[in-house]
Amino acid sequence: MNPCAATIPSFWSAVLGVAVLVLTSRAADTRTTLETIRFDGRMRSYRLHLPPTMNSNARVPLVIVLHGGGGNAWNAAEQTGFDAIADREGFIVAYPNGSGPAHPLLDAQGRGRYTWNAGSCCGYAARSGTDDVGFIHAMLDTIVHQYPIDRRRIYATGISNGGMMAYRLACQLSDVLAAIGVVAGTQMVECHPTAPVSVIHIHGTDDQYVPLAGGVGPKALDKTPKTPVEQTIAFWVKHNRCIPSPTVTTSDAVTTYTYTTADQHVAVVLMLIAHGGHAWPGGKRLSLLLDKPPTAIDASDVIWEFFASHAKQ
Repeated sequence: MNPCAATIPSFWSAVLGVAVLVLTSRAADTRTTLETIRFDGRMRSYRLHLPPTMNSNARVPLVIVLHGGGGNAWNAAEQTGFDAIADREGFIVAYPNGSGPAHPLLDAQGRGRYTWNAGSCCGYAARSGTDDVGFIHAMLDTIVHQYPIDRRRIYATGISNGGMMAYRLACQLSDVLAAIGVVAGTQMVECHPTAPVSVIHIHGTDDQYVPLAGGVGPKALDKTPKTPVEQTIAFWVKHNRCIPSPTVTTSDAVTTYTYTTADQHVAVVLMLIAHGGHAWPGGKRLSLLLDKPPTAIDASDVIWEFFASHAKQ
C-alpha cells in the first residue's frame, strides 16, 4: 500500500496530474481506457481494451480478467498478455479492479492494491463484505449496452484471489457466463449455480500459496484455509453432469484431466504442471517475490482456446 498522506505538496500534485493525463492519452491511442461506474455508493473502475477489428455489425466475445490479491487491472493485463490475444482474435477484454482502503491518487488511475471478496477470502474485500459480484454484473450491463457483445460468449478468468472470484462468478452468474478459466485458485464460497458453466483450471503441483491439496500454504499471505482443488473440480464435474471418468493426457510437465458431457458441449478441465508454483504459466513475473512462471504452456492462449470452444448452450 502507498502510505502517502492525504495532503501532498502542490508540485507533486501537478506531476501526478500530468501522469494521469499522459495515461489517458496513451489509453486513447491504444483503444484502452480506464472506465468508472458508481456502484453501492462507491466509484469502481475497470480497464477496457477493444480489438482493432471492432465492427458494429458483428457481435464479439467478452473476456473478464481478474487480478490476483494485491494487484490491479493494469498489472493483470501485463501479467497475462490478454490484450494481444484480444487484438488477434477479435474480442473485448475487461480488467475490473477489486477494492481496498481508499487511496484517491492511485484509485484515480486504477493502480491501487486491491482484493476480491471471493467468499471466505481475501483481504480487505472479504473483511468488508464488498459486493464484487454485484459490481461485475453492473460492469457487464454497462459494456453490453455500449458494445455488440455476443451474450453466449461471456467469460471470466483470473489468478489466485482472482481465480477464486471467477469461481464465485460462476456460482452466482451461471446464467451469464459460458466458461471460466482459473489459475492457482480454488472455490471459496458456497455454490448454487443454476446453469452449466465450463471450467478450465491450471495449477502448479508445488504451489505454496494456494496448495493443490488445500489448507494454508507455507507462503500464504491470507491464512484462510483453502478448499482442495480436487473438491472444487469434483463439484463442477457433478454440477455440469460430466462423465465422471476423465480422459487423461500427459505432455512434458503437464498432465491434463478432461471431463465432458455426453454431447461434449460442456467440459471441466484440470491441468496440473509438475513442480509449478504460484504463477501465470507463460506470463510475466511481476515481482521477484513471486514464483517464476513455468513455460510448459502459455495459460492465456490455452484459456482462450478453451473459451473459444465453449459458448453458452
